[in-house]
Amino acid sequence: MTAVKSDIKIARAARKKPIAEIGTGLAIPADALAPYGIDKAKVSADFIGSLSERPDGKLILVTAINPTPAGEGKTTTTVGLGDGLNRIGKKAVICVREPSLGPCFGTKGGAAGGGYAQVVPMEDINLHFTGDFHAITSAHNLLSAMIDNHIYWGNAENIDVRRITWRRVMDMNDRALRQVVASLGGVANGFPRESGFDITVASEVMAILCLAADLEDLEKRLGNIVIGYRFDRSPVFARDLKADKAMTVLLKDAMQPNLVQTLENNPAFVHGGPFANIAHGCNSVIATRTALKLGDYVVTEAGFGADLGAEKFFDIKCRKAGLTPDAAVIVATVRALKMNGGVRKDDLGREDVEALKRGCSNLGRHIANVRKFGVPVVVAINHFTSDTDAEVAAVKDYVARHGADAILCRHWAEGSAGIEELAQKVVELAEGGQAKFQPLYPDNLPLMEKIEIIASKIYHAGEVTADKGVRDQLKAWEGQGYGNLPICMAKTQYSFSTDPNLRGAPEGHVVDVREVRLSAGAGFVVAITGEIMTMPGLPKIPSAERIFLNESGFVEGLF
Repeated sequence: MTAVKSDIKIARAARKKPIAEIGTGLAIPADALAPYGIDKAKVSADFIGSLSERPDGKLILVTAINPTPAGEGKTTTTVGLGDGLNRIGKKAVICVREPSLGPCFGTKGGAAGGGYAQVVPMEDINLHFTGDFHAITSAHNLLSAMIDNHIYWGNAENIDVRRITWRRVMDMNDRALRQVVASLGGVANGFPRESGFDITVASEVMAILCLAADLEDLEKRLGNIVIGYRFDRSPVFARDLKADKAMTVLLKDAMQPNLVQTLENNPAFVHGGPFANIAHGCNSVIATRTALKLGDYVVTEAGFGADLGAEKFFDIKCRKAGLTPDAAVIVATVRALKMNGGVRKDDLGREDVEALKRGCSNLGRHIANVRKFGVPVVVAINHFTSDTDAEVAAVKDYVARHGADAILCRHWAEGSAGIEELAQKVVELAEGGQAKFQPLYPDNLPLMEKIEIIASKIYHAGEVTADKGVRDQLKAWEGQGYGNLPICMAKTQYSFSTDPNLRGAPEGHVVDVREVRLSAGAGFVVAITGEIMTMPGLPKIPSAERIFLNESGFVEGLF
């Protein structure tokens, strides 16, 4: 039996083309690319601006069932589908997010695809890449520093230090920084106050970069950030501290989308990286819009399960950017569905059709949810070697009873050749005119009612609870003119409920909103539920313990 190559070995053996050649395939002139080495480049803002009059291609969303330790392969399927569409003669561009260092050195790993459906250079993409996350971290923390500096030098804005809402960030999992006391050490160090750190992907600056249309819009949104409140309870904005322009300078290059390629030398934009469990979970609007002008098809992904990533893609990204998706793919695996049906991870290699059928309830819920947005859907069964014919047939039968097709995909092992059937089905859906996209709720509903609609219609919750402080805060924001904003739910990715251990398709559970945060610059209100953390911690044995440079200078242990 031939040994299966690791993702990193497959990526290292890739025959990459110079990035200028990839750009030429999209009709991007060489002078519109700022190369980072020979295999990655940023696309200039001037060139992107010149595309505005071109028609848009078809937009395809790849989402998934709720993630399990068994694996689903959403990014792998996104990359594979892009390759598959190019294989059948469509000019397709892939748009995915940049991975965070936190998961790379923690538990989850990177996010550049897998097997023979990857974007490369995989090591760079999963580590520092082009420095976008560092720029976002620096811009965020510049504002943090300017807040404390303003208070130190007399506090002309009358900021109430007890009501500063802006925290600091870093792109690493570090539970020790969740709650800290800053400015200790005496008069020279300022006024002590309680604060904390979030992970960079949870930063409002990250969300702003991913939702901004251009540099002008970026600066305006940065200026609209609410950093806290005065003693009279009026909001203090980043522009009041004159931080917005300097932050824009730090983000100037980060705003330009990153162009790379797949293992099959097809174009991919990797840009922006908000998590979907604590942020809006989509790659940048500017990358997606650019791809839509350059390709006939754009395949993009949204983080975690469809209850999080897809809902936010539709209700936040598409709503705010005026995007209209043409079809959606829901990724599922036999292994993950069996786990949803109660099978332990160690037993997933054994055939269990009955458990699989029980677990399919999770898939069925996601199919129904995506259709609530008026988007036609197909299911991609991401193949594992342990899958049996009976199990695959059971998934196909279940999906057929829900009025959709489930297609077995072997892109991990075979690349584009293993996903042609799905590519053909996506073209059929996208060109069939079935899409009648609409968000889940209108802009003009009260904020709490929007939260309740998401909880009831997407999560199938029986009740939403929130204390008086949360409800009063939402009403106060409505009074300040923020009532039309969409909701960004922060919730565990592992379940439709707020209990990560409640798999399948639970009904009638309670969603408790314990905190709300205003992201006025990004343009949404965050509702934090259950025990979700905006600064993750490392596991008992982090992946960092297995990552090293070998004698040849290559990274080992990343995958």
